[in-house]
Amino acid sequence: MLERYKYIFNIALEAVFLNKFRSILTAMGIIFGVAAVITMMAIGNGAKKAILDQMKLVGVNNIMITPKSEKQKNNSAKSEEQTTQSSEQNSDKNKGKFSPGLSLKDAEAIKSIIPTVLRVSPEVIYETDIIKDGIKTTAKCIGVVPDFFDVFSLELQEGQMFNGEQLKDGKAVCIIGPVLKSKFFPAENAVGKDIKCGPIWLKVIGVLKKREVTQSNIDNLGISDYNNSIYAPIQTLLRRFKDRSIVTSASLLGGSVYSDGFSTMYIGGSSTDKGTSQIDKIVVQVNESTQIGPTVEILKRMMVRRHGGVEDVEVVVPEMLLKVEQRTRDIFNIVLGAIASISLLIGGIGIMNIMLASVMERIKEIGIRQAIGATKRDIVLQFLMEATLLSLSGGLIGIFLGLALSKIVMELTDIVTIVSPLSVMVSFGVSASVGIIFGYWPSQRAAAQDPVESLRHE
Repeated sequence: MLERYKYIFNIALEAVFLNKFRSILTAMGIIFGVAAVITMMAIGNGAKKAILDQMKLVGVNNIMITPKSEKQKNNSAKSEEQTTQSSEQNSDKNKGKFSPGLSLKDAEAIKSIIPTVLRVSPEVIYETDIIKDGIKTTAKCIGVVPDFFDVFSLELQEGQMFNGEQLKDGKAVCIIGPVLKSKFFPAENAVGKDIKCGPIWLKVIGVLKKREVTQSNIDNLGISDYNNSIYAPIQTLLRRFKDRSIVTSASLLGGSVYSDGFSTMYIGGSSTDKGTSQIDKIVVQVNESTQIGPTVEILKRMMVRRHGGVEDVEVVVPEMLLKVEQRTRDIFNIVLGAIASISLLIGGIGIMNIMLASVMERIKEIGIRQAIGATKRDIVLQFLMEATLLSLSGGLIGIFLGLALSKIVMELTDIVTIVSPLSVMVSFGVSASVGIIFGYWPSQRAAAQDPVESLRHE
């Protein structure tokens, strides 16, 4: 029995190679169909991983509160004025109201009042010069509390976290990112060394582990470059560096007063430095993702009430925005996958058409085989093997083409592609199924030929 199948297989293989050009054209639909499916799924997997990485960067179950810019406030006021006459009156009333802006007291109130809140991380951010032994670079100096590192899942490579005394008294200490460590302390332990941040000196007490962050993520998500930033207790920056909530003659002139605790100096500020908020951001982390919606509503009302009825802060949920983007990409990937799958269907139809044509061309051959003892089952197996060989060979070539296309897409664009074994197995399995399904009818038609009529066929 095995010898019989082997003989039929050799006949099918010979028939495929006898018409090489026609066989290649027949397999083209399968080749490009499989390649398209693998490439589309690789792009989809890469997009999914990118979203998941972004979610890790913005933290889990986080809500971000940031001060509105003057442009946002003006646009908000204009949109209110364009709705109804009552909104115009409310807008006029709000013009006389004063808001102190986002402050540490807001963060303290959120933590003490809202029960669904797990952690609160206020931040104050200044971009300044970092200097050590004649080496100078520009980086962000960020005032934080220990909850900041838990909210964003940042770990220390070496050193220790801020203690209670350093936080309360605003000690001149800091934790630096790995990029700053390699730049200023390439061959020595950074812990215990001093580094100049703007006009003040800070002692390094820790170094963060490296976290992969792209520039697009920094711009789109509003996060810091964790690797290239310096972190100090928030009270340290407010007391020694700059506190925008304190109005001085220098700040009225557009500059800033910096103090190291012993001496005070005035540095002129830019015309754009007019923010009145004491801090730049508050990140609120809730206990469960189901609590995000209600907490957002409470935070919005709370901020309006604390800021004298002025809507001068924006409350956003980065994770929700990313999930919406993920759903959009999923739908897009499904559409692309469906379009690519159509290529496999067209390839199957192509195989069926060619096999039907082959049956009509080889009617006399079929009659001769039947005359010398071939059964209907042998004829069915012969033509079915031909169709399966075409689809399997097309599937294998399509896999290699799909892998190559995925690599090319990643090299030529910024799109990350990830080829999963599942996509390869599914596409190859479908290609094999296509050969069997679309090759069955032509093989049945070949086996149904009358031997006598087939021998007479010219």
